[in-house]
Amino acid sequence: MIAKITTGKDIYGALAYNQEKVNEGLGKVLASNIIPEPEDGRFSVAACTVAFNRWLPSHYRTEKPVIHISLNPHPDDRLTDDGLADIGREYLQQMGYGAQPYLIFKHSDIGREHIHIVSLQVDSKGKKINDSKRNLRSVAATEKLEKKYVLHCAKEQKQLEQWQFKPVDAEKGDLKKQIGSVIKLAVAMYRFQTMGEYRALLSLYNIGVEEVQGTRSGKPYHGLLYSALDIEGNKAGTPIKSSAFGKTVGFAALEERMKKSTILIKEKGYRERLRPLIAGMMRETKNETELRKKLKEKDIDLYLRRNNTGRITGVTFIDHQSRCVLNGSRLGKEFSANIFNDLFRESPSIEEHTKQVGEKEQFTPPAEPFSPANNQAGHIESAISSLFSIFSPESESYIENQQQLRKKRKKKKRRYGRQM
Repeated sequence: MIAKITTGKDIYGALAYNQEKVNEGLGKVLASNIIPEPEDGRFSVAACTVAFNRWLPSHYRTEKPVIHISLNPHPDDRLTDDGLADIGREYLQQMGYGAQPYLIFKHSDIGREHIHIVSLQVDSKGKKINDSKRNLRSVAATEKLEKKYVLHCAKEQKQLEQWQFKPVDAEKGDLKKQIGSVIKLAVAMYRFQTMGEYRALLSLYNIGVEEVQGTRSGKPYHGLLYSALDIEGNKAGTPIKSSAFGKTVGFAALEERMKKSTILIKEKGYRERLRPLIAGMMRETKNETELRKKLKEKDIDLYLRRNNTGRITGVTFIDHQSRCVLNGSRLGKEFSANIFNDLFRESPSIEEHTKQVGEKEQFTPPAEPFSPANNQAGHIESAISSLFSIFSPESESYIENQQQLRKKRKKKKRRYGRQM
């Protein structure tokens, strides 16, 4: 669990920020101290501001009396509302704020539940709460709570949260190190339920993965090969066995990860969160480029698989907030490949068609919607143009004259029998 502490002058701003999450349905008040609880249970920013200010004396020397704390458990930690509230209270007690007025909010806006605490670091007499070695004491408090509630270690979590994946660059060499730095943490951080979803995730970082099966010494084996991909999605360099990176990114470990992800995705309701969000963007956009831009604003990547004719055969969404990868059909029929083919038929994005990471073949769509007839006519017209371009003007004139002579010599066939 990671604690982040900020201080400020404005109690209203801190309360308004948290209440906004509540109004959006992405938060709720879990606990309060000294702050009167409304009869209907609905806290008002204005009323709470008055209650906090009433606590403060008329004179105090502290420049920033407001303290705003966020406590972030690991995404895989499963805690009830009561559990989160207890953690918030105990943390405040250990930090010396247990007797202060405070409100504890739960947020679920980033795909994992965490809490925000708004309080005051000035007591009723105007004296500042001791903040000596506050960061060290905070670390000690979170470690104590991790042990008590059997939570993931904060040090491990901080490494994951601060990590930023870098796409593999085949030209820089040392592919093993580049690929390993991505796949190890991708498996630890993201949730996916199929190899296809895992493959879509890795494609964002120019990495391909393929399954290999066979027998060795009379025993069957099932392994994985990881490869660096160039900008066109082709393999760059020699594929590397998963065993070179450790067991955590091997097939057996991925199978186990996918089983756990299936349970967690259902429990956390990630699909329910994404469905209305993506559906709304689909209604508001007219083409692929615009939809990708809107999704990106919400930290969601769209991965499309296409065949060599440019038709979409698969859709995958990568939500970086919840770190969840979901195939379109898993979200519902309205997010299937056929729906997206219809959606982009009128205004296809040439840029996105010609550059799809992870695909071997590029496709440049025609100006008109694709059809076999249009495609064939285009090829014929192109072939004729190419043919005539190799002749000189004199040769073209000769051919034109010969065609006119053939038309004159052509006789109309005599038709026998009864004429209608």
